[in-house]
Amino acid sequence: MSPDSVEGIEFRGVKLWDTTAHEHDMMSTRLLGFWLYMLGDSLIFAALFAAYGVLGYDYNAAGGPAAKDVTSPIHAFAETVVLFTSALAYGLAMVELKRDRPKALMAWLLVAFLIGAGFIGMEWQELAGLARRGIVPQRSGYLSIFFTLIAVHGIHLLVGLLWMVVMLLQVARNGFTLLVTYRLANLKIF
Repeated sequence: MSPDSVEGIEFRGVKLWDTTAHEHDMMSTRLLGFWLYMLGDSLIFAALFAAYGVLGYDYNAAGGPAAKDVTSPIHAFAETVVLFTSALAYGLAMVELKRDRPKALMAWLLVAFLIGAGFIGMEWQELAGLARRGIVPQRSGYLSIFFTLIAVHGIHLLVGLLWMVVMLLQVARNGFTLLVTYRLANLKIF
């Protein structure tokens, strides 16, 4: 019996592959494409974290402040809580998408935006405080990668905040069209 004559290929009673022809749904296709983009984004952050790991040793501080002098675990924990709270608010917005409630989605999206903007403010305050103390990227390899990592992450978040504003406008104007739904799902991944 050839594989073309059966519905699928089974191994010990478990269907492994479906050999019947069927169409791909557009949501899965578009999400796959965006996941591939995010893989590239993840590689950029992986390279930055690898450089941070290499340059984070005291001897790379070139006589200037080292990691223990620049970072605050309590502040980093607070930033993490704020960032994850924004992600939770966006997740609640997606619940409202599934319930087909555009006004509730817009409310949660606005909450996620405001919390995310608060995170950007916290990062800006941290970097400005370091600069006031003379801790700037030009002082050492460690500080250059520290500021670069924070700046790239901040830019990533600013793009996400801008995208949220665009989605608020699109949901308000168009409701939950197919394209708006694709974009909201991609923003969730971002």
